[in-house]
Amino acid sequence: MNRRILHVVTNTAHFGNSAQPTGLWLSELTHAWDVFAASGHEQRIISPKGGRVPLDPRALKWPMRDASTKAWLADPAKMALLSSTDCPTDINPDDYDAIYFTGGHGVMWDFPDNEGLQAITRALWEKGGVVSAVCHGYCGLLNTRLADGSFLVRGRKITGFSWTEERLAGVTREIPYNAEAQMKARGAFYEKALLPFMSHIVTDGRLVTGQNLFSARATARKVVALLDRA
Repeated sequence: MNRRILHVVTNTAHFGNSAQPTGLWLSELTHAWDVFAASGHEQRIISPKGGRVPLDPRALKWPMRDASTKAWLADPAKMALLSSTDCPTDINPDDYDAIYFTGGHGVMWDFPDNEGLQAITRALWEKGGVVSAVCHGYCGLLNTRLADGSFLVRGRKITGFSWTEERLAGVTREIPYNAEAQMKARGAFYEKALLPFMSHIVTDGRLVTGQNLFSARATARKVVALLDRA
């Protein structure tokens, strides 16, 4: 059975008020998109504000510019999907089976407090859907509360871009918070790979998260496996 999956991407083009560019880490979208497409699932892209999605320039250079991202960049129809995205108010959660939060540092600013994204995530979770995120995408789950007022992530195993990886990326002074620490503060059981920048996913029931940019395909495959079993 074909399922419908929402991808969530950022609208944020710079680190806070600085001139340092950021945006969607393109491979975190394209790698998952390829997996979902191969399984025949329908896909749609949304962003907190709708409209244009900036691309992190670091993700467009070798060795990050792989075959999947090159194919997307060379496809006018695919690029058009990122020039005019829908916003949360355009979405009826009842029409979807899974949500997948992509990363890039920009999401640290525009994902956590977006009430529309929270409402979609809560509705999908409470109707039995799959909630997933990769890398910084887990920032979109930080403040999502369920109908009983508890954090969705409370008491659940989760992963995402680690503080060690932030330090190795050299951006700890540029980002607004430590996402790993914030997850732990909300009662999540944060896990990470033994070595940084290794593919690593964590599954807790219908919650699937990938640690970093190299985890997108594995995250998407697990989402597909859960959807196929539903």
